[in-house]
Amino acid sequence: MTDSLEGRVTAALAGIQNPRLENDILSAGMIRDLSVSEEGKVTFTLLLAPEDPATLVRAARSAVAAVEGVRREEIKINVTNPAGPARTTHGPPAGAGREPQVPAAPQPMDQPNLGKILAISSGKGGVGKSTVAANLAVALVQAGFRVGVMDADVYGPNIPRMFGVNDRPAVVAGKIQPLEAYGVKLMSLGLLIERDAPAIWRGPIIMKIMNQFLRDVDWGQLDYFIVDLPPGTGDAQLSLVQGTRVAGAVIVTTPQEVAVGDALRGAKMFERVGVPVLGVVENMSGFTDPETGRRFDLFSSGGCQRLADEIDVPLLGTVPLQPQLAALADAGEPIMIAQPDSPAARGLREIAETLQQKTAGRSAALPILRG
Repeated sequence: MTDSLEGRVTAALAGIQNPRLENDILSAGMIRDLSVSEEGKVTFTLLLAPEDPATLVRAARSAVAAVEGVRREEIKINVTNPAGPARTTHGPPAGAGREPQVPAAPQPMDQPNLGKILAISSGKGGVGKSTVAANLAVALVQAGFRVGVMDADVYGPNIPRMFGVNDRPAVVAGKIQPLEAYGVKLMSLGLLIERDAPAIWRGPIIMKIMNQFLRDVDWGQLDYFIVDLPPGTGDAQLSLVQGTRVAGAVIVTTPQEVAVGDALRGAKMFERVGVPVLGVVENMSGFTDPETGRRFDLFSSGGCQRLADEIDVPLLGTVPLQPQLAALADAGEPIMIAQPDSPAARGLREIAETLQQKTAGRSAALPILRG
């Protein structure tokens, strides 16, 4: 990748040191939404706290402008953070005056009561990420653990439907009380808004919702805290790694190359912000005809193993296609409950057991972004 224009731009940003953090701005997670076109147009967001030198904006622009192939007049930097509005700068800096600063990002917090925080992520929608998250939570409860699920997919909050709950959470002594189903504690934006309300959220609002779910919900004492993230790499992912100490990420994808390519970008995002990727889950794996025993790879095969090999993590397991799995999810019955001996349930149970082994004794990863 370093031979590509995007690779050279990334390397240039990695060469800029933030003296406050004693780290480069890329490794520190200060750069997000980086986009580099073949024509040399570069856009990205720079998270800048009041304590950071304002010269970092100028240094970032100069470093990118010096990359061969970048059009200096086509550099756009959005200077922002979760606590304040964005400010966009175009082209060369006008004068040598001090760059305006923005409020600091929220402080990461220690919440030992949440146990091990697992981020369930996917590069694209429609790969069954929420289905995997819900059933892994049930499998962990069945193994004797205390589990909570935070539905952070603010654009498609499906966790309430998958668990068959729709009551509005109560508030007791200033704390939101999570709902509970099949032994799993749940919180989702879908429980707080009307079912047909469009989710038109900007970044700061998403981060505020995330922080409220982390700080203002009475989760009690948990062993595992599963976060169902929205697809892609955006504000929800950033807010999670800023506000908590994530033990690891699980990447869910389907076997076809298009989905695997998107999942690769998601995995790389977690690597850049210092969150270990625990492994890859292959969902919608081959279908085996129960009558003939013949296997059909409806969504290709081998892509997830290649992804795992490329990012040097294990393939945690596969979840085969199975009749009624989607219908059961729509009905609020996780496959681990409705058909516990089915091939899909067995695959999910094995993945949950592998995650238990991989997280045993694991300390939570320190977030890279620090205020």
